[in-house]
Amino acid sequence: MILRRAGVRGLGFRPESKRTVRASGPEARNSGIHRKRKRSHAFLLLALWMASTGSAQEKPNDLSSKSIEDLMNIEVTSVSRKEQKISQVAAAIFVITPEDIRRSGATNIPDLLRMVPGLDVAQINASNWAISARGFNLQFANKLLVLIDGRAVYTPLFGGVYWDAQDVPLEDIERIEVIRGPGGTVWGANAVDGVINVITKSSADTQGGLVTLGGGIQQQGFGTLQYGGKFTDSTYRIFTKYENDSQFPNLSGQDGYDDHHLLHGGFRADTKLSKKDSLTTQGDIYTGEEGGTIVHAAFFPPENINVQRLATLSGGDILTRWTHTFSSRSDTTLQFYFDKYTRNGEESNEARNTIDFDFQNHITLGARHDLIWGAGYRHTWDHTVGTIDQAFRPADKAAELFDAFVQDQIALKPDRVSLYFGTKLENNYFSGFDLEPSVRLSWTPSPRRSFWGAISRASRTPSRRDIGLSAVEAALPGPSAVLLRGNPNFGSEHIIAYEAGYRTQISSRLSFDATAFINDYTSLESIEPLPAFFDPNFNPPLVVHPQSFGNKMHGTTEGVEAFAKWKLTDRWTLNPGYSYLQMHLHLDTDSLDTFSVADVQGSNPVHQAQLLSHLELSKNISWDANAYFVGRLPAQFVASYTRLDSQLTWRLAERVELNIVGQNLIHDHHAEFNDQLQSVNSSLIKRSAYAKLTWHF
Repeated sequence: MILRRAGVRGLGFRPESKRTVRASGPEARNSGIHRKRKRSHAFLLLALWMASTGSAQEKPNDLSSKSIEDLMNIEVTSVSRKEQKISQVAAAIFVITPEDIRRSGATNIPDLLRMVPGLDVAQINASNWAISARGFNLQFANKLLVLIDGRAVYTPLFGGVYWDAQDVPLEDIERIEVIRGPGGTVWGANAVDGVINVITKSSADTQGGLVTLGGGIQQQGFGTLQYGGKFTDSTYRIFTKYENDSQFPNLSGQDGYDDHHLLHGGFRADTKLSKKDSLTTQGDIYTGEEGGTIVHAAFFPPENINVQRLATLSGGDILTRWTHTFSSRSDTTLQFYFDKYTRNGEESNEARNTIDFDFQNHITLGARHDLIWGAGYRHTWDHTVGTIDQAFRPADKAAELFDAFVQDQIALKPDRVSLYFGTKLENNYFSGFDLEPSVRLSWTPSPRRSFWGAISRASRTPSRRDIGLSAVEAALPGPSAVLLRGNPNFGSEHIIAYEAGYRTQISSRLSFDATAFINDYTSLESIEPLPAFFDPNFNPPLVVHPQSFGNKMHGTTEGVEAFAKWKLTDRWTLNPGYSYLQMHLHLDTDSLDTFSVADVQGSNPVHQAQLLSHLELSKNISWDANAYFVGRLPAQFVASYTRLDSQLTWRLAERVELNIVGQNLIHDHHAEFNDQLQSVNSSLIKRSAYAKLTWHF
């Protein structure tokens, strides 16, 4: 459960031996799995039947024939909320293209993100992940903002992302823009150490039909059925997607009971209202279930036991975005979305609704100023139902967020030197106003070289967990209990980041990108012990050892991130990457926290490296091999490991492709994350393989 074992460690106790209890009988669980498999079979048959009636879809774009120089000139929008060439932006950015996605062998967004230098991606079990940039990794990493087509998927309850519900069809992704470093000036709170922006394709680019079918060892069955068409001045696509993932073994090598099933459907429509107006409307709906193991505290007798729980999840969203072009020098965008989800288990239930309005205006003033400004409003409300393990006070909570931002690009020397200056003012859910300014400078002495530097301030605002959590951490002899409480006075965490970067186009076949950074953090989260007391509601009375969140940790992190794109021959491409991170955290003099510094510093790898290889064996056959090295996590007793994924792609026909994929090929199984601050127990990530057939028609 949340922070359970961290609190236990703080009192010098580790529950090494636990008794396992099934919360629901095997018959009930197996019948649920059988029902899911029947749905999967029906879905695949339906996909084949509908595919036979479709019209031809455009063949996916192949970027393998493009030079490295072409790829470096991809336009991105996440840094300044306007289009810029990647070679000229004043930020550490990495772009995952459709071709990168096809070559990765990944079946979900978290696996795709492994290729990004400076991003720490670790799988916890079959459905949960820990993903962060530049340190502070957790299951709910609260310093990384994730967007899907402009919709924030950051949950205010825990502060982080439910990665198990972010199920975008990979074939529909136009690109994933990953910023390492603060993005608070344009994106607001919680864009502290990075921003991940998933941008999907226009429906005009996905006309015709698409069928994908696959299955294997861990991904036992998955598939997508999609069709795109047009009417009058609009284009559209509709899709349905299903996945059935089997369980991983737990850390003892037994069944982890963490299997995962998700059924997802959605649509997108793009309309040309006039020569100057366009409208995008899109929506999603999903339902699923997944297993997980938590640590449950029993008091009489005092015992901490592993309990398997089944969690259900469902939700949906609707987004609409209107864009009006006044002239070649001015445009404006108005966006609205409504998001709703419900999660029942593993420790408590949550239902959340969110509405969000966002307005921005982009205008060029004279020959030197390129100004973008905007404002936003968000209202979110939830309903939680607690258990003996975890609850939130109050059970229901509504909150509002207001923000406004402005950023000006000043051309000090046109096409050579640009200064970016801006700030965002935000009144967040729980701790009032935050100001998040930044100054960025880019210098392009030649078309093949660029330098940039930045100084930024950003904030991580409190979550409901920080303010109102009430969680039993552990049962101890006595009997007694460790209780973690939220702190109503918990404030925002802050960062001042210093960054510098260099990009060079060495030749049409080789490019290089490097970034160095120093981050200075204040008011970081600590866990402070409180005086013990007797709880008379138990017989005999229970001694309670409470703990609460504080803002009594500070420190610095520094590191470097580098990657290259190297096209050795017309048929062979290598993409190496490396990142280095050091964390120097300290407690305030009045803090009584005894473990957070070691826990945080020891839960992030110092060294990470990637090597991605793509080889065209023949006109219709290619081979991809992707190797990832991750350094050890001493606080979690996780050893360093090297992961190898390999994919053989055979283009059976112009629009039919077969993929044979192997994952985690070096080891039979290995642990990637075993943090004490997560809601479910960890599993061992096992070796796996699957086959996938893709048909565009």
